[in-house]
Amino acid sequence: MSEKNLLPCIHVAEGDIPPRVLVCGDPQRAERISQRLEGARCLAQNREYWTYVGKHKGVDVAVVSHGVGCGGAAIAFESLWRAGAKVIIRTGTCGGMQPDVTAGSLVVATAACREEGVTEKMIPLSYPAVADGEVVSALLDAARQQSIPVHKGIVLTQALFYPGFLESTVKLYAKAGVKAMENEVASLLVVSSLHGVKAGAIIAVDAPAFELVGVDGYNQTAGAGNVAQAVEDEISIALDAVIRVPLD
Repeated sequence: MSEKNLLPCIHVAEGDIPPRVLVCGDPQRAERISQRLEGARCLAQNREYWTYVGKHKGVDVAVVSHGVGCGGAAIAFESLWRAGAKVIIRTGTCGGMQPDVTAGSLVVATAACREEGVTEKMIPLSYPAVADGEVVSALLDAARQQSIPVHKGIVLTQALFYPGFLESTVKLYAKAGVKAMENEVASLLVVSSLHGVKAGAIIAVDAPAFELVGVDGYNQTAGAGNVAQAVEDEISIALDAVIRVPLD
């Protein structure tokens, strides 16, 4: 890692990051993903931003954690672009919003509803948060080759984790067919699109979305085994996918 001109928060410098990157919220998950890489080494650990580099099937890959919520995550995504990222895939967890999107399911995001309150400060809400087509295709192809079933469709990126006193739009979006709710994908897709980075996401469902079952009904332990396997599966899919996406 460079000794000078470190980018804010993530504490890596321009040129430190290879073109292909996996991101996730949890620093410990980033560390776990790095253990799948050949010759993995840690570049930086600052706040929620833990950065590792190594190789997957001989191709350079970085793994970076971004914490929970779009405000901090957008810092990571912008910094990764400045540091050299050209393809970014998020691996994370979410709440299911459809009857068949249950704990242990995987969802490949094709787009995201921008309800996170951050990207609207960058560009008007009429600008869509859309996953790169080549990234979506690579994720779906990798899932098929590994015989792992996935859902695909629009996800909802919410500003809040716990519901507040105001009525949320989750039930409305569920009625519209949105697959899952999470907290960072919209910022990844918008920041990446603005900078010409190819981005997408595959996320594991850990329980139904809060607003559909109530906070007391959000039981992550009910399908813990399935969820743990889904997280391992999404990592395998994302690693194979990120090295297949063309850089040009």
